[in-house]
Amino acid sequence: MSFKVAFIGAGSIGFTRGLLRDLLAVPEFNHMEVAFTDINPHNLDMVTRLCQRDIDENGLSIKIHATPDRREALKDARYVFTVVRIGGLEAFQHDVDIPLRYGVDQCVGDTLCAGGIMYGQRGIAEMLNICKDIREVADPNVLLLNYANPMAMLTWACNQYGGVRTIGLCHGVQGGHRQIAQALGLEKKDVDIICAGINHQTWYISVKHNGEDMTGKLLEAFENHPEFSKTEKVRIDMLRRFGYYSTESNGHLSEYVPWYRKRSDEIMDWIDLGSWINGETGGYLRVCTEGRNWFETEFPNWMKEDPFVYAADKRSEEHGSYIIEGLETGRVYRGHFNVVNNGVISNLPDDAIIEAPGYVDRNGINIPHVGALPLGCAAVCNVSISVQRLAVEAAVHGDDKLLRQAMMMDPLVGAVCNPKEIWQMADEMLVAQAQWLPQYGQAVEEAKARLASGNLIPTREGYKGAARLKTKTVEEMMENREAANRNAGEADKAQERPAAAH
Repeated sequence: MSFKVAFIGAGSIGFTRGLLRDLLAVPEFNHMEVAFTDINPHNLDMVTRLCQRDIDENGLSIKIHATPDRREALKDARYVFTVVRIGGLEAFQHDVDIPLRYGVDQCVGDTLCAGGIMYGQRGIAEMLNICKDIREVADPNVLLLNYANPMAMLTWACNQYGGVRTIGLCHGVQGGHRQIAQALGLEKKDVDIICAGINHQTWYISVKHNGEDMTGKLLEAFENHPEFSKTEKVRIDMLRRFGYYSTESNGHLSEYVPWYRKRSDEIMDWIDLGSWINGETGGYLRVCTEGRNWFETEFPNWMKEDPFVYAADKRSEEHGSYIIEGLETGRVYRGHFNVVNNGVISNLPDDAIIEAPGYVDRNGINIPHVGALPLGCAAVCNVSISVQRLAVEAAVHGDDKLLRQAMMMDPLVGAVCNPKEIWQMADEMLVAQAQWLPQYGQAVEEAKARLASGNLIPTREGYKGAARLKTKTVEEMMENREAANRNAGEADKAQERPAAAH
């Protein structure tokens, strides 16, 4: 069975290497074509060498075609993975640091809130260029599998404006499923779930064990769990007040709603610093920075370690390889996918990107009708969808008024900032990120003029947030090499900047 898979942003060690392992664990795929592209030649070379070593050690004859020319990588590709981070860590730093000066304290900043909105502006601008290349040189029936955040915004833009069939993929549902089973003292395989909503705000609307509805038992189970009762306080409180558990981590979820991070003196009441994902200020930026620095330093040692084994029991829970397996072999796969709603969830807008159960086989990707979400859960999602729609339209059209309205409508930004502060914060972010925002040329110049005119609203210069930890040096990470290796393999996504026009 031969077909071509292309990875855009292949310099992402965590996603690229893992997804390739998953694909090549399928016996029928042992003769597929693989193309890697990344605008950073150094990252591309390192990841290619590491992945080619894995392939060779598993006895396969596949030779990765690595090229900085995106169109060359995409030529005749049937499947395309996007694992990019437009602007890399430099832009990500602005996403976290500028809002902090206005009191907006984010843990991640890649989905909603000020950081996620700006991440979407950078990402959509480049994803539409990627879509143009895909339309022109890839297989006519190509499927774009997007792992890049902000998941809903990018997938929305690709489907509505990019002209490429796109499905968004995330592992949040699998992680929460595993937590629910642990809280109930059960095996994951014995807990049946239906999860529906929007990416990072998907709700476990059905949790069953041997046919028994366990939803009403979840609150007590989580409140009494020795670990989750400390690390998942926001998720537990949302469960308490809305009646359903949410997919996303404590830190992520805390920045999507207006209640848990709006007062700096209360943030520590809701988070835990045992792991960044539990709510640390700028936590994801820190671990990504540490992971990238560690990989740069330790790459020669990674090449000496045991290669990945391509076997069924080594596959991850990432949906991507299973979707391709279902489409190519006909084996049925059930997962949760991000798709255009079109009535699947009846009380969310049709144009929104929703996350819902889906089935894959040779006939395609099929999403059954879910119906209505519980009213409160739908309300939470609908607020976020309004922000996403404004942000997508802003990015596509370079409309800074819509961008500012998205910021105003964002739950956490709106809880912390007044309109004048939001306008000035947007000016700062536009100017700081101008090199990645080609659609905002005039708006950037106008923002520069306003910022240079003086009479600005005072901001909290030097404010580090309620729970920010120091980024470790490589020398400090050497003290726990196992943890550093694990972080570098899990946290990273490619550090992409917009490629030159073709």
